[in-house]
Amino acid sequence: MANSTTNKESPSRDSTNSSSARISLLTDAESFSRDFSLGSLNSAVSQDEFFRCSDHAESVLKRMQLYLENHQLCDVVLIAGIDGRRVPAHRLVLSASSAYFSAMFTGSLRETKEEEVTLGEVHGDALQILVQYCYTGFIELREDTVETLLATACLLQLNAVVTACCNFLARQLHPSNCLGFAFFAEQQSCNTLLQLATAYTCQHFMQVCKNQEFFQLNADQLAKLLASDDLNVPSEQDVFHSLMSWIQHDPNNREQHIPELLALVRLPLLQPSFIMDHVESVCASNECQQLVMEALKWHLLPERRSLISSERTKPRKSTVGRLLAVGGMDAHKGAISIESYCPRLDKWTAWKNMSARRLQFGVAVMDDKLIIVGGRDGLKTLNTVESLDLNTLAWTPLNPMGTHRHGLGVAVLEGPLYAVGGHDGWSYLNTVERWDPVARTWSYVAPMYSMRSTAGVAVLGGRLYVVGGRDGSVCHRSIECYDPHTNKWTMRAPMNKRRGGVGVSVAHGFIYALGGHDCPASNPSVCRTDTVERYDPSTDTWTLICSLSIGRDAIGCALLGDRLMAVGGYDGNHYLKTVEEYDPESNEWTQVSQLTYSRAGACVVAIPNIIPSTPPLASSTKVWKPVRLNPICYRRNVEFVDYYNL
Repeated sequence: MANSTTNKESPSRDSTNSSSARISLLTDAESFSRDFSLGSLNSAVSQDEFFRCSDHAESVLKRMQLYLENHQLCDVVLIAGIDGRRVPAHRLVLSASSAYFSAMFTGSLRETKEEEVTLGEVHGDALQILVQYCYTGFIELREDTVETLLATACLLQLNAVVTACCNFLARQLHPSNCLGFAFFAEQQSCNTLLQLATAYTCQHFMQVCKNQEFFQLNADQLAKLLASDDLNVPSEQDVFHSLMSWIQHDPNNREQHIPELLALVRLPLLQPSFIMDHVESVCASNECQQLVMEALKWHLLPERRSLISSERTKPRKSTVGRLLAVGGMDAHKGAISIESYCPRLDKWTAWKNMSARRLQFGVAVMDDKLIIVGGRDGLKTLNTVESLDLNTLAWTPLNPMGTHRHGLGVAVLEGPLYAVGGHDGWSYLNTVERWDPVARTWSYVAPMYSMRSTAGVAVLGGRLYVVGGRDGSVCHRSIECYDPHTNKWTMRAPMNKRRGGVGVSVAHGFIYALGGHDCPASNPSVCRTDTVERYDPSTDTWTLICSLSIGRDAIGCALLGDRLMAVGGYDGNHYLKTVEEYDPESNEWTQVSQLTYSRAGACVVAIPNIIPSTPPLASSTKVWKPVRLNPICYRRNVEFVDYYNL
């Protein structure tokens, strides 16, 4: 049996080796394939795969470009209307790249079936370049062709090319060509470039008005420019001088436009002497004389300004000056930085640092100098006084006060500076000192009726007002008024709410009291308010007006132009960056750009435009190259659209 078994196995190995192997291999493969297929069908997890060729789109476009170069499969010829140049292309590629061609070739227009399509007002070179762009996504921008490319790209609705051309031209903006850029952009309905060029024109108006393009404006174009609230000018005098320069460029034809254009100059904001010396001499017509009378009434009748206010009495954003937010409490227990706010740009920037750390000090502006008075350095209460020359930015020490004070209020009244109340490190104060800038000495005047720290101080109608504040036991509602001619204090109508740490400023003939708290700061249940009150000295009454966005005390406030600004503060948990402006006409607070650094108790003052906007820096060596558009692009009499978005 063993032999039999051996014999069976042996032949199969020897005599049937090759054929049996082939049969066995086929059988195994078929069995594996059948088992794998059944296993795949019965598997709960799919074994499918997705493949993506990373360069598929690029390779397809390259193939299409080769077809284009060889004039293969092209199904349309574009003809440039200006020079008749013929540009073959594929409808599919054009339609996929341009909304203009998509509407032309996929709709019911007759061009859908035409083999040749003429495009009016199109240059052949620009058309050829843009058709190539549809295949490659690449385009070269040059100074001598970019304006033609932009005009054609706008027509063909190639938005990416339009944006690239606008960015290229924006980098070439210069006072000598920005008006031409704006006219060209408006003609081509290119809003992006129009916005950039107009914003540049407003920003650099003082240089623009000295260039030839400015003198080529027509009356309507100049009117829209002068009406802009965003002209970057030091004063309204500069607007008047620019108008007269334009008139004198062609007086025979332009003097007839003086009444309509002079109405766009904000004459009430000019000094009466300037009106008499410069404006009256050009006011021959009755319309111009009425404008002069309006301006003089504004100066002669300040109590009636609310009745005669108009767009001409509203200062431009650049002429109102800037705000300085000086020091204050921050997360580092006292800020030494000074920030500057530009209302035209709605932007805060770092401006300078104080010479040393102070808290709860007072600040006032006298004769282009920033005076910093008293405060505390974290350890002791100070009586020191410093002066920062706002032109040279140099610090100078002044004579110290007779009393050490923090939490004091300061204000300038008819020349002298007053330091009011505060705390001397031991007790609350009712004493008041006066700084004589001529004699450079401090002297005491009559004391207040009440001891007050963190009170608001303001000047209105030749009087010094002290509003609210606190003593060791209570916050005050009471108001005191000082007459420098009688050296006496009188009580006025109290506020509706008790307010310590109150922000106070004068605007539009009223005193405003912002925020504050209603009990001593040591009280853990102190309540901070968002309410705002307005005092009318003619009726001796307080009226609640629109509230702030959030309750807080230690608000810095000042008048900037015709807007009351509320800066920073403390809400009981955080030092704030919040800044709001008040519009008396709408009785609304609106948030504007936030401070760079959170701060409470910052001293906020407005400074005029004659002060440098930034500390002196080394002069730049960068030279800007003026680029002027081809005259054909802006020679046409297009209307200038005044638009500003910076």
